[in-house]
Amino acid sequence: MAQATLYANDGFTGQSLRMSGDTPSLQRYQFNDRASSIVVVGTRWEVCQDDNFRGRCTVLRPGRYTALSDIGLEDGISSARLIATNERVSDNRYAPLPGAAPAAISITFFEDERFQGRSYTATGQVPNLKRTGFNEHAASAVVSGERWEVCDNKRYQGQCMVLRPGQYPSLAAMGMQNDITSVRVVSRNTRVADDRYAPTPMQAFDARRRNGERLYEADITSSRAVLATSGQRCWVESTQVPAERSGANIPGAMVGALLGGILGHQVGNGTGKDIATVGGVVAGGAFGAQFGRDGKPTTQDVQRCEAVPGGAQPAYWDVTYNFRGTDHRVQTASAPGNRITVNERGEPREQDSPR
Repeated sequence: MAQATLYANDGFTGQSLRMSGDTPSLQRYQFNDRASSIVVVGTRWEVCQDDNFRGRCTVLRPGRYTALSDIGLEDGISSARLIATNERVSDNRYAPLPGAAPAAISITFFEDERFQGRSYTATGQVPNLKRTGFNEHAASAVVSGERWEVCDNKRYQGQCMVLRPGQYPSLAAMGMQNDITSVRVVSRNTRVADDRYAPTPMQAFDARRRNGERLYEADITSSRAVLATSGQRCWVESTQVPAERSGANIPGAMVGALLGGILGHQVGNGTGKDIATVGGVVAGGAFGAQFGRDGKPTTQDVQRCEAVPGGAQPAYWDVTYNFRGTDHRVQTASAPGNRITVNERGEPREQDSPR
């Protein structure tokens, strides 16, 4: 029997709601944005942050998800639906497998965009980054394990923003380039207003080896480097616009991330858009709107670019490999070799680090 049971608290406790079919709105069951853990039985389910399966959506495999906050879904589910057995789902849409090792709680800042340059990692609250030599130096960030609050003044004062776990390749796109002075972990049971969150980060493809999973080597048949915007450096800045030209339907800034090994995976043929992992980092753009109290936009985020001699750099590598007679495509953040490590289904996997 296919079903999913939502619980109001971590660890499958508190009020619960059992679903056995598509549920386009949890509001009618008084369970909107209340789920903290979930048990999925029988088949896969897609859960979404907005009604009618819209907004940010994540696919859950059968299993017991003890804390949805670990995968960025705490109190954020408004609709849910069954995924048909024969429906193909790209790997980057899946939540981490239940029982996978939780990520360490940390935030890593990089001096340059796209996770380049000098870095600094914090594992606990830092009331003043000046003591670390990284005050007002952060241009990109990677958040692991829990939410983090970042502020432009010491001791968590001034303009503050909450970052969910994920990868933020351009803090300038959120108006915080070289402005972060203090940081701290946001406790799991702390409720945060939506307007305090940074734009949703890109979730990294989970290429970790699962427990007891057998690994194989597959031959790479082709690879090509895909360049970022050639010879340009682009950023986003806020510009005032008249209300009648504001374009209130412009989505919030969403920027693709590039970090680590595997960025996305696809079985068979298709276009680069099917893998859908690179996002705005190749185009160099991010757009958003700021709204006044009357609900009308007063500013708009506009992309600016400048020429950078010799600035063209590989954004990622588009790689094709064959495993047991089936072609697979994958995007990697670094140049591949002649072979790639995969599991029995041909999904790319990272090799275990030597002990």
